[in-house]
Amino acid sequence: MVRPVTTALFVLAIAAAAWVVWTYRGPGPAAKAGGVTSVILPRGAGVGQIANALKGAGLIRSREVFVLAGRLGGGGRHLKAGEYEFKSGASMADILADIEAGRVVRRFVAVPEGWTSGMAADAVKAQPVLVGEAATPPEGSLLPDNYQVERGEDRTVVIQRMQAAQEKLLAGLWAARAPNLPLKTPQEAVTLASIVEKETGLPAERPRIAAVFENRLRQGMRLESDPTVIYGVSQGRPLGRGITMKELVTPTPYNTYRIVGLPPTPIANPGRAALAAVLNPPMSEELFFVADGSGGHVFASTLAQHRANVDKWRAVERARAAAGAGK
Repeated sequence: MVRPVTTALFVLAIAAAAWVVWTYRGPGPAAKAGGVTSVILPRGAGVGQIANALKGAGLIRSREVFVLAGRLGGGGRHLKAGEYEFKSGASMADILADIEAGRVVRRFVAVPEGWTSGMAADAVKAQPVLVGEAATPPEGSLLPDNYQVERGEDRTVVIQRMQAAQEKLLAGLWAARAPNLPLKTPQEAVTLASIVEKETGLPAERPRIAAVFENRLRQGMRLESDPTVIYGVSQGRPLGRGITMKELVTPTPYNTYRIVGLPPTPIANPGRAALAAVLNPPMSEELFFVADGSGGHVFASTLAQHRANVDKWRAVERARAAAGAGK
């Protein structure tokens, strides 16, 4: 004969187990506001601390059930810090799985190739999840890329990460550079790469343009690069117009129509391909290039060839102007 007390305990145990399963597998609490709840789990937090954070954010019904599930399943040893967003009513099982898998909110600061350091600093300042102030770093000291950032991360730390990425890449490229380059230091390589970066939007042209500029440096010729003139006028910000004749002839430290050699600093932050092109250029005797009217350039080894190419480009410009006037 089964005693009533034993039966009651058995029923209570079944009910308790069912409650635990429902708490773990069933729908979680509704979001306090909107359809999503955000929570930041700090680095080094154990399963108990994470359970406290989730309970405080209103994401789970029971701290104890979460801790039990984390420890019994073994996943509690592998919970990953970061910022998470959970939909209203997400189950505890789904929340634990997301934290084990590290499905954090991913936020990025994008620095395209050819941006100035001022433009990159503006992008870092504009990211609202970051904190602190950040000074504009030296021109050319950043590696263009998409950088993942975390809520609450210091802006200065983000910029330092961009600088460290460039230092690491440049060290490797400099160590493996071609012999007999007309570049004395890694900084000179960055300066020339920044000019190459701004001269063309076609990746396939970067090595060829790098070779042209290095041939000119060897022969003591002026680089005569329009982007350097623009940098001297606007510190690399788009002019929104063409360069004037006055700007071409006005001496500035960056006007390579007036100075011999490289400008005193980079004019932008060059990407990986531009740096690699400058430090391992192809063999070439070319000394000139001019736009070909299709977004690329046509190259020449002699001044006579270059002048003929310039005449063709001017003819293209005149034809386009006439077509535009006729509309």
